Amino acid sequence: MTDQVVDPNGVRLPQDAHPDGRFLGRTRELKELRADIERAGLDTLSGRKAPRARVLLIAGRPGSGRSALAEELVRQVAGDYPDGVLRTRLGEPDGTPVPVGRAARDLLDALGEPAPAGAPEDELAEALRTALAERRAVLLLDDAADAEQVDALLPDNPDCLAVAVSSGPLTGIADVRPCTLGGLDTKSGVELLSRFTGSVRITVDPRAAERLAEQCQGQPAALVLAGGWLAARPKAAVADLAKQLHTDPGTAPVTARLLRLVHDALPQTAARTLRLLALAPAGLADPHTAAALTGCSVEAAHTTLDEFAAHGLLHSVGSSLPQYRVPGCLHHELRRLAEDHERPAELQLARARMLERTVRLLQACRAITETDSPESREKLAALPRPLRFPTPRAAADWLRLRRPALLAAARLAVADGELDTLARRLMSQLVRALVAHFGTRAAASDLHDIHHLVLDVAERRNLPRERAAALLNLGDLDARTGRTTDALARYRAALDAGREANDPYATGRAMESVGGAHLDLGDYDRAADWYGRALAERLARDERPEAARLYGRIGAAHTYAGRYGEAMRNWRAAVAGHRRDGDVAAQARALSELGRVQEYAGRLEESLRTCREAVEWARRAEDTRLQAALHLRLADSYGRLGDPASAALHRSTAERMLAEEAPEGDSEPEHGANACEIRSASAED
Repeated sequence: MTDQVVDPNGVRLPQDAHPDGRFLGRTRELKELRADIERAGLDTLSGRKAPRARVLLIAGRPGSGRSALAEELVRQVAGDYPDGVLRTRLGEPDGTPVPVGRAARDLLDALGEPAPAGAPEDELAEALRTALAERRAVLLLDDAADAEQVDALLPDNPDCLAVAVSSGPLTGIADVRPCTLGGLDTKSGVELLSRFTGSVRITVDPRAAERLAEQCQGQPAALVLAGGWLAARPKAAVADLAKQLHTDPGTAPVTARLLRLVHDALPQTAARTLRLLALAPAGLADPHTAAALTGCSVEAAHTTLDEFAAHGLLHSVGSSLPQYRVPGCLHHELRRLAEDHERPAELQLARARMLERTVRLLQACRAITETDSPESREKLAALPRPLRFPTPRAAADWLRLRRPALLAAARLAVADGELDTLARRLMSQLVRALVAHFGTRAAASDLHDIHHLVLDVAERRNLPRERAAALLNLGDLDARTGRTTDALARYRAALDAGREANDPYATGRAMESVGGAHLDLGDYDRAADWYGRALAERLARDERPEAARLYGRIGAAHTYAGRYGEAMRNWRAAVAGHRRDGDVAAQARALSELGRVQEYAGRLEESLRTCREAVEWARRAEDTRLQAALHLRLADSYGRLGDPASAALHRSTAERMLAEEAPEGDSEPEHGANACEIRSASAED
């Protein structure tokens, strides 16, 4: 995160406009905060070692420069914390507190630590504390709503430092002295204005500049807006703005009055763009978002956003792609401006345009990874040029940068309740893009949240088919993270929903998943029973490949239960099914498992014959690893039969195969029938 001059929460100006980019004012506060880091706490004074990280609190109302002060403090002390600075926001732009679990997961992501998908809040917080137990790092917790949020994220490590930013005191956290911010002194306020206006206008009328700084109450946000207003009007005197504020004092806070003054002076199109940015998800806007909200071109939107940033209305997020943050202190007033100037139907239409644009960008983001498919190439070519990505890498970078806004867009669309069709399309495409670029495992936490949102919509709209799909997907993610009991409950609920929807795919899939959960729980009888029910469904629909695979699953359940006769019968049925379908690789694997069960049953001669047959089919399937594994098994079998020469021959063959095989990169196999995927009536390819 880079320091920005146009941050209305602070007093730092853009580096490109002002090369020094130095922090302005707050010298006393910075000195006190740095001294507070070294201050002996109550534990130290009582002779005990401090059990947790030291917490510094910067308190002030939005627009007071609290976030900028926190960033400057962190910049100054970062060298003392070799494990880096971790940042997260604990409040949404509208003031809604961010769930602790989401904040903990974001911090774990920043540390490169895996966060279990769907894990409860306390488990994620504990994982964060564990990850920080041996580190020396700084946590910057911005926009904290209450002490509980901060307390849950504090590491049990006195070598870490937590800097919290809040509107008021965090009662409940011991040994915290808040640094409460007021306005800047008049001299600093005038200097901040001069960074926008230049020194001439300040020198010409220094009294007017001082009066304007006092009218802004020393609030950095107000001063930045005032400076931006003056920068946009090179011929206006500082006294002109001071006079306008004096003539219409109003009862609203000075920041709100200045924002309305700036808004009213903008050209009509720019003013509408500004107020509609209140709809930007997570307060993050890019040219596509602004273009969709207002219906203008992407190029025009980009130009407008740059102008807003130059005049203090937005601040640019330092990245390889253009992205801007709507300052939290302006969000409420921008929303009021939007409600005052736009009819509810127009606001809803703007939201719909924004979601539709996001859906199309996600389609392009996924399609660029599928250029081997003629259909995907055709769809990609049909997209307007501004919506296309030049390379898969560019699409992945966009997806990674826009991820917080995309997830927020999904949450807001579902919460809206009137845009469910668009919300469903958005979530479907978001799942596909995340899996295409990052893989199911890496995106598991985000996928879990999205499937929960799908479930919310399905239950609200009484869509049993989509409810079944969401429950199956959530069950798969629970199963992958070891929460098998939770997965079983979801699979059973998915079975009920599938039956209600009369959806044979969901019903059969749920039965098989219930069987898999029982198998993982060690209940082999129930596993075989549920696999049998799923098999009956597949046979009734003449789905032979799936039936062959299910024979193998039933065989595995009987093998675990020690019922080798039943296991061999089902594995033979699996071999026959794969042979009929011409699936050579699956036939080789099934023969391999049949040979294993025969060995368990003490039928070594039969096992040898089956394994030799499996080797031949594995050779035809060009499955070198399976061939090597079978040769090793044959070597062990010959060794037990007292034939060391044959054992040595098969072992050397296996070793040669493994040595000759080129090393393969790590792959992420799908979870069989439980592969994570949204299947719904609204899903788009």
